[in-house]
Amino acid sequence: MTGYYSKAFDSTQLILYCVLIYWLSDQSSLPVPGLFPHQDKVIHAGAYFVMAAFALRAFRHFTGSLTALIVTSVVFCSLYGFSDEWHQSFVPGRMSDIADWVADTIGAMLFVALYYWYRSRYFTRVKT
Repeated sequence: MTGYYSKAFDSTQLILYCVLIYWLSDQSSLPVPGLFPHQDKVIHAGAYFVMAAFALRAFRHFTGSLTALIVTSVVFCSLYGFSDEWHQSFVPGRMSDIADWVADTIGAMLFVALYYWYRSRYFTRVKT
């Protein structure tokens, strides 16, 4: 897809993923089996790893610079994670945790770091 439809599709994916995270955060409890200590941090990082992928795809239509794209995506994910933790403070049975927000931000940073590494390794310009 190119042009308007690609921009709309990529933006819609990000919006729907944000709605999904909001809905999950609005639940009083989520049935997650306790497999190992601090698994909630891994889940948070994984969720925001995926969000960063959607954010990069959506924001690439609005910026021409790779640096701006990466910074915008991480800042967006981090701010959304912060607002999500704030939202959870109002949900009965849930609580805010700064460590969850840190895990959210780390997950987003991990994705963009891998994206940058992959892009620089496999899409470098050939000098003539």
